Amino acid sequence: MEKQRFSPMGDSAVRVSFGEEISKEINNRIRGFAELLRKAGIKGIREWTPSYTAVTVYYDPCEKKYSEITAELEELYGKLEETELPPAKRVIVPVCYEGEFAPDLEDVANHNGLSTDEVVSIHTGGDYLIYMLGFTPGFPYMGGMVPEIATPRLEVPRSHVPAGSVGIAGEQTGIYSLDTPGGWRIIGRTPLVLYDSGRENPSLFEAGDHVSFRVISTDEYEVIKNQVEAGEYEVEYETVE
Repeated sequence: MEKQRFSPMGDSAVRVSFGEEISKEINNRIRGFAELLRKAGIKGIREWTPSYTAVTVYYDPCEKKYSEITAELEELYGKLEETELPPAKRVIVPVCYEGEFAPDLEDVANHNGLSTDEVVSIHTGGDYLIYMLGFTPGFPYMGGMVPEIATPRLEVPRSHVPAGSVGIAGEQTGIYSLDTPGGWRIIGRTPLVLYDSGRENPSLFEAGDHVSFRVISTDEYEVIKNQVEAGEYEVEYETVE
């Protein structure tokens, strides 16, 4: 096992590194470490942020010194092999791949020598692991997209991409959590709200979740959108075996 590495980030954060490559194994170790942090309730730690290969732990330097925090984190790391991960969950995300919701779907199809129906079938056939959240609050960086539908980013990014837009950039797929500029190829849109600061859990996703896309029609999109706005829609989840 590669020994963990601790490094300071400013005067109030520690980066705990788990390796150099993006993999499910490292993601599981990161999930396990985050679970240990949650249970430990170490005094002085404010929050932590998982990424592809590390966890950044934020602490109050008025309560703990860097050396004290790293000593406690190292102790936690030593318990990692004994930690039983809670089952991961799969979030079912309804997506409309039609009309104005999918301005780049035909370009993705043409780039890969496929029909638009084939692109949608391949995209919805995948199981996507969320390695980290970033770019904007709640934006999922996912692995698992097959290269058959990989497509370069737009040469000129759009000045406005609506929240919920589902896009492809190279060999990645993602979902815009907020209205922002962006250069991903947009192939659909979900009516789900990925980030809402007024919710108890503002982000729909957590690092370590899986995502599965489900095709819906334009009419279904409007129905679900209205249910979401009324607080009546129940997001579908599955347990990942």
